[in-house]
Amino acid sequence: MNETVLDRFLRYVKIDTQSDENSLSYPSTSKQLDLLNLLLKELHELGVADAAIDQYGYVTATVPANIPASDAAHGKTPVVGFIAHVDTSPSASGANVKPQIIENYAGGDIVLPADRGIVLTVAENPELKHNIGRAIITTDGTTLLGADDKAGIAIIMTAVQTFLNDPSLTHGDIKIGFTPDEEVGAGTKFFDVKQFGAQFAYTVDGDTPGELNKETFSADSATIIVHGRNIHPGSAKNIMVNSLRAMAEIIVRLPKDMAPETTEGYEPYIHPHTIEGEEAKTTLKFLLRDFKDEGLVEQKKMLEAIIAEVQPLYPKAKFELVIAESYRNMRSGLEKDARVTDCLWEATKRAGLEPKWFPIRGGTDGSRLTAMGLPTPNIFTGGQNYHSKNEWVSLDGMLKSVETVVHLAQIWVEKSR
Repeated sequence: MNETVLDRFLRYVKIDTQSDENSLSYPSTSKQLDLLNLLLKELHELGVADAAIDQYGYVTATVPANIPASDAAHGKTPVVGFIAHVDTSPSASGANVKPQIIENYAGGDIVLPADRGIVLTVAENPELKHNIGRAIITTDGTTLLGADDKAGIAIIMTAVQTFLNDPSLTHGDIKIGFTPDEEVGAGTKFFDVKQFGAQFAYTVDGDTPGELNKETFSADSATIIVHGRNIHPGSAKNIMVNSLRAMAEIIVRLPKDMAPETTEGYEPYIHPHTIEGEEAKTTLKFLLRDFKDEGLVEQKKMLEAIIAEVQPLYPKAKFELVIAESYRNMRSGLEKDARVTDCLWEATKRAGLEPKWFPIRGGTDGSRLTAMGLPTPNIFTGGQNYHSKNEWVSLDGMLKSVETVVHLAQIWVEKSR
């Protein structure tokens, strides 16, 4: 199976693996197993003997070390893992993906063929300017592309093929992991760090080439429930308690300068994203995000203050606020051993890129894995505009990511001598 990263990517994106945040099963959708089982088959075909899938759908494998016994690094090189997730976001359809390859991007805005109302503009996609004369892959405008994170999968599988084809690329034991349900916050729910067997790992789940991630948002979810009282509107005076109106009062009081659409960089946000209700009961779900854990405490206090302000306007309504922890910033965990980030920085430079640390305004499997004791920063894939029909990926970015992964495994050997 001597294939290019593009060959693999085009095959993987055509498999619908959308996850479902409302499902009670694991994986949340059985169709994720279609890709997971294919990856298992392909790993075996590449000659990775111990590749296996467990009851939860996790596919794991080992590329055995090839360090000569005479090498000073023999037996001392840490076991390093590379991880990517198979599922795509519930935010846009991942079925019947029709990738469009623009072989030599000439520059300018790109109108997607199946929905000419969807345009990749240079103004909103400055990374396009760095891909003039290069190949990029887009959707046709009817679905997302799935570069998040099938680009990461293709990159890891191509790196595995590279190691196996070229014994001169000295490396320690390399662990491979493919996970389901990352997009719905459950990618590591049943992940067995001890059994995986890596001392350090890297998720290949970033975007712009050269951008590396060692910190994420800390994240909580919040739910506000307003209980009202319904009655026929014809006889509702002084009896009906309309929970929808009460919730509207809460929404208009949310700080407008703390919304995803008004923030960037290290700025936190409070994001109402799902509302369901009628007169008797309305439920509103939020994402709470801040790079500092204490910022989430302040956001909870903000919501409590808003509820306290609205309560007197609807004295007969009952208000509930429920906060649940999602994940925490991985930076403090990664700072415990700087080798995991130092090696990544050097590998990116050897791939011919200017590395830079960039905060993730979201989370990765690496957030939870780091908290579970497996330090796991994040590597770029070349993708852009994740979770949308505007998603696209740079072929050059994927190739540079493969190079980075290959260099990274070698650097760990060098550091162990």
